[in-house]
Amino acid sequence: MPRVRKGAARAQKRKRIMDQARGYQNSKRHSFWRARLAIVRAGVYAYRDRRQRKRDMRSLWIVRITAACKMRGTRYSVFLNGLRNSGIVLNRKMLSEIAIHDPKTFDAIVQTALKSAILPAKPTPKAPGAKAAAAKA
Repeated sequence: MPRVRKGAARAQKRKRIMDQARGYQNSKRHSFWRARLAIVRAGVYAYRDRRQRKRDMRSLWIVRITAACKMRGTRYSVFLNGLRNSGIVLNRKMLSEIAIHDPKTFDAIVQTALKSAILPAKPTPKAPGAKAAAAKA
């Protein structure tokens, strides 16, 4: 069997890695070994951050909706509970956009949600000695 040399395949691999490292600085741009390490590391960060971006955006939408709810005198949790109970199906991204760009519509959504929200019961104040009397009984 004849001997196979890797000349063309190796050159193509090298060229692909060096093309991906375009824009890097110093030896990461010029040294194949360092460029390869930088490309692998960049790929790991890119993979991780594609998932992280989704989490970051969701928390941003929640912060925006919370702020909009506070401006209207309600809480985020009460607002979402009311949305679920009233049957309004809007995701957090859309609620955030409506709160920013169309405040009148958001006001109407909040009013609808508050009508069907189940508000938590307020605790009744107890007498100061009630705890000690209950412990003796």
